[in-house]
Amino acid sequence: MAAAAFLFGVAVQAALSAASRPCSPDSFRDALPPSASVLSAVSVANGGQFGEGAANLPYPTSPTNLPELCAVIVNVSSSAISNYRFGLFLPTQWNSRFLAVGNGGFAGGINWLDMGAGVRYGHAVVSTDTGHNSTSGDLTWALNNEERKIDFGYRAMHGSVTLGKKLVEAYYEKKITYSYYSGASTGGRQGLKEAQISPDSFDGLVVGAPAWYTSHLQTWSTRVGVRNLPVSDKKHVNASLFSVIGEEVIRQCDGKDGLKDGIVSRPDKCNFSLKPLLCSSRGANKSACLTKEQAETVQSFYGDYYAEGKFAFPGLELSSESQWAFLLGGSAPSSYGDGYIQYFLYNDPSWHWEQFNDSIVWQADAADPGNCTADDYDMTAVKESGAKILLYHGMADALIPQRSSDVLYERIAASMGGVGALQSWFRYFLVPGMQHVTGTAVDAPWYFAGPNSQARLGTAVYSTPGFEDARHDALLAMMAWVENGTAIDELVATTWKDSSDPSSGVLRQRPICPYPKRQTYRGRGNPDVPESFFCK
Repeated sequence: MAAAAFLFGVAVQAALSAASRPCSPDSFRDALPPSASVLSAVSVANGGQFGEGAANLPYPTSPTNLPELCAVIVNVSSSAISNYRFGLFLPTQWNSRFLAVGNGGFAGGINWLDMGAGVRYGHAVVSTDTGHNSTSGDLTWALNNEERKIDFGYRAMHGSVTLGKKLVEAYYEKKITYSYYSGASTGGRQGLKEAQISPDSFDGLVVGAPAWYTSHLQTWSTRVGVRNLPVSDKKHVNASLFSVIGEEVIRQCDGKDGLKDGIVSRPDKCNFSLKPLLCSSRGANKSACLTKEQAETVQSFYGDYYAEGKFAFPGLELSSESQWAFLLGGSAPSSYGDGYIQYFLYNDPSWHWEQFNDSIVWQADAADPGNCTADDYDMTAVKESGAKILLYHGMADALIPQRSSDVLYERIAASMGGVGALQSWFRYFLVPGMQHVTGTAVDAPWYFAGPNSQARLGTAVYSTPGFEDARHDALLAMMAWVENGTAIDELVATTWKDSSDPSSGVLRQRPICPYPKRQTYRGRGNPDVPESFFCK
């Protein structure tokens, strides 16, 4: 059924290929170099599940109700002191397409859940563990191991894609017709990095909220946390006030897009002021207000970061407050930032956030441990390969500021003839009310089958439930763009009455638009249906 939905949803006619070899390690050995070995090859029956359970620290949940497939795990020695693994889902009925999926944070684990979402389209799917096994916030594995850092930075993904394709073609004894990528956050960075170092790897990439600016993002994560510390300081803003600030942002900024709906869609038009929240202001709630020092701290969260007088990283966007606790709510900065400085940059676990200074940004920028940062802005080779890119970012993201994707897109545009010159192959979509990669706190339409999102709905989800077509599904839209030439002029995002339960019924649907166009209310009509909006 998934393959049929793919065929009709994208209007591509393609014969399905059956597996030509048995699902066993012997079927793959002749396609692997001496540095690689097949750890397992397991047949999964239609309706079955596959994963590694608790042994896979970041991805312990297995996808369920899979199509009949062969699940393969391969180990690759990348150096004398490092190795990485990758997993393959090879459906018995294959549509001749290849899909790689990404990871999250600093996690080391095969992303079986996103692989399960991808294989339901009929694709052969690959994911890498990035060269280690850890939760997303644990970076201790990188200590004094430059080779592991390189695996995480790009080598594990590149090797998994290269070898994965060889194994797919060996198994089916047929060439891959199209190759795709789907990843967000670190997964978004991985996809961009792979495209920059190997422009022919993918025909189409769906990239969400990418952590592309690694050396700046992670040092900013510590810096913005330090701004709210120590907790004993009079400038410290308690996490209990974050929702108060968020409500004031909605009060002042909600209607700037022409529609009061509880969603801040045009923060750029809002001249936000913290004055109503000051304890000294008339009418302020004295039990939930800000001192002058606290207000200055909040302003620093929103403000762009200049280190030693030079722009280093953008600040948090208005409406991101519902997620502030991740980076700003603890007694120390996030381990994403501190761990990067300790284990990636300095190889010194004793380094403490109280030692932070602005020079660290530029040290990280120069060193770029693991060659993680995806900042090759001249992507002419990607364009000339014929590849397409769909980039999106939630405007309520407080883990990776939305404006960091603005910086990326504008720098690529500046290197390649302007935003207009990118529209034929690279489009960028802003998603009002969407948090980091998935979800919403304000009932905003957020779901369009992007990376990591199907797992929010369940372990057996295909596409956008009830709307399995290229208008409502980013991967199907990408396939239509690559294979049919149908450019993505808009995507329809969905949320449900229970935002992660499609059976609860559709609450809202709205179009998201390619930059510089914006989602615009027509001024009339039901604001919960997409026809009441257009891209302007």
